[in-house]
Amino acid sequence: MSNGIRKVKTSDLDLKDRLVGIQRVTKVTKGGRNFSFSAIVVVGNEDGIVGYGLGKANEVTTAIAKGIEDAKKNLIKVPIINGTIPHEQLAKYGGAKVFIKPASSGTGVKAGGAMRAVLESVGVKDVLAKSKGSSNPHNLVKATMKALLELRDAYSVARQRGISMEKVFNG
Repeated sequence: MSNGIRKVKTSDLDLKDRLVGIQRVTKVTKGGRNFSFSAIVVVGNEDGIVGYGLGKANEVTTAIAKGIEDAKKNLIKVPIINGTIPHEQLAKYGGAKVFIKPASSGTGVKAGGAMRAVLESVGVKDVLAKSKGSSNPHNLVKATMKALLELRDAYSVARQRGISMEKVFNG
């Protein structure tokens, strides 16, 4: 995270949620088995803002609602240029490795499962993505978010180097 955290406030955003996965969790106690559910949810406005959350509860609907609330607290801003990402990015979280690459217009979102949910929620229209290693949806979502957080557009790179973009375009 070389470019600092790009946290976003939830106020007046039209966020859409996508359910990535639900797991039934069993806790064995003296009195028998206790079943509960954990849900991983991704929210985004499909215009460069995305977040993920984990909710745990005794009922599925409550777990999903808690996941959505948690996701709204962890929103980040992602640079999107002409419906795709600015450059290739590799990221790793736990055993999950993800590779995302910009694609030409009309390609669509070529990504599987958990990565697709994150990329569609952020509003990327054309991207090529590959997950290597673990297929655990929790780690895949976190690795994809890490990759998106490390993306930088030309303006932020120029600003970091102390170059004005007017100077670049006007000579």
